[in-house]
Amino acid sequence: MFLQLSGGGREVRPQRQLTDRLLFAAIPDAGSASSVAELRQKLRAKHRLRGKPIATERLHVTLHHVGDFATLPGGIVARAGAIASSISMRTFKVEFNGALSFHGRPGNSPFVLQGDEGVIGLVILQHRLGRLMENAGLGRADPHYTPHMTLLYDDRVVADEAVRPIGWAVHEFVLVHSLLGRSRYNVLARFPLRAQA
Repeated sequence: MFLQLSGGGREVRPQRQLTDRLLFAAIPDAGSASSVAELRQKLRAKHRLRGKPIATERLHVTLHHVGDFATLPGGIVARAGAIASSISMRTFKVEFNGALSFHGRPGNSPFVLQGDEGVIGLVILQHRLGRLMENAGLGRADPHYTPHMTLLYDDRVVADEAVRPIGWAVHEFVLVHSLLGRSRYNVLARFPLRAQA
């Protein structure tokens, strides 16, 4: 690898390409994911959206972004897993009852499901996880977290609208290894929540 000199004569090392993302997520069960996909198809036709739908098996709600890396960092995976294992929380139900576009890059706005009271459990889990991760130096907690499930990206922007409520019981959350630019992810670990007493 050759070093280049900047205009000021300093060495500039080429940046390594980021290929691996780690994140914590809640994922729907197969039946709920199919229901989301059916709703997405109806909304896509209604609003004439042309963006490619996210694969049904990749539908998820991000809880905490751990980081993007040039290779999968085993040490960070282990530390993140240990922190997630320490969380004690009861199972809860999540329910989305709205659809809208978030503002993204021009021509690439995320079209998402979101909710009101039905997403409080996700907010609590995200807050607990984010605080522990930040205290451990693994990312920053997001004080403005908005639970949502991205359905697709499109150049059209759709205003907030009510949809038939759709949700599932959250029994666990997962650590996901996403392969950037390849539309693939692998679940590295699962962290069960406690059943209601």
